Amino acid sequence: METLIFLLIVLLGLRPAGALGAKRFTDWPTCAAYALAAMLVLTGTTHFLPDSLADGPAPTHGDLVPMVPPFVPFPDFMVYLTGVLELLGALGLVLAGTRRPAGIGLAALFVTLLPANIYAAVSDTPFNGAPASPLWIRIPEQVLYIAVALWAAGLLSSSRDNRAGVAVER
Repeated sequence: METLIFLLIVLLGLRPAGALGAKRFTDWPTCAAYALAAMLVLTGTTHFLPDSLADGPAPTHGDLVPMVPPFVPFPDFMVYLTGVLELLGALGLVLAGTRRPAGIGLAALFVTLLPANIYAAVSDTPFNGAPASPLWIRIPEQVLYIAVALWAAGLLSSSRDNRAGVAVER
C-alpha cells in the first residue's frame, strides 16, 4: 500500500509542476510515466538490499524471496531478475522514445508478478516484518499498476485528453 501512496503523491506532484511551467509534465500520461518510474526505482532497488539491512524501513531481498511461489524455479535469481526488469522499465519510461514499449513490458511484468502476490497473500507470507497484505488489497493494487503502465505507454487515453489536444511527449 505504501508504494501506491508513493505513486499517487509523485503523480499528483508532477502535474502541478507542469502547470507551473515544467513543459515535460504538461500531460497526465507523461506524469504517470515519471511517477511509475519513481515508484519502480524505489521498489526495484529493494530486490538487491542485503539482509543486513532487514531492520530498516525497506524490504530486503530476503523479504521478497518467500513471496516466490514454489512452482517458480530459482527464487533468489527471480527476485534479482524482477528487480533488474523494474529498474530497466523505469529507465524506459523516462526516455520518450522507449516509453511505449517500456509501459507495455511493465504491464506484462505486473501480470506475471500477480501469482507471487496471490501466493504471498494466501500463504500469509509476512513482508518486511509485517503481516501479509490481504488478497483483496493486492489484486486491485496490481491491476492499478498495470493500468498506469498502459496509460504511461499511451494505450489508455481519455477522450477528454484527445478533445483538449493534449500533446503527449513521445
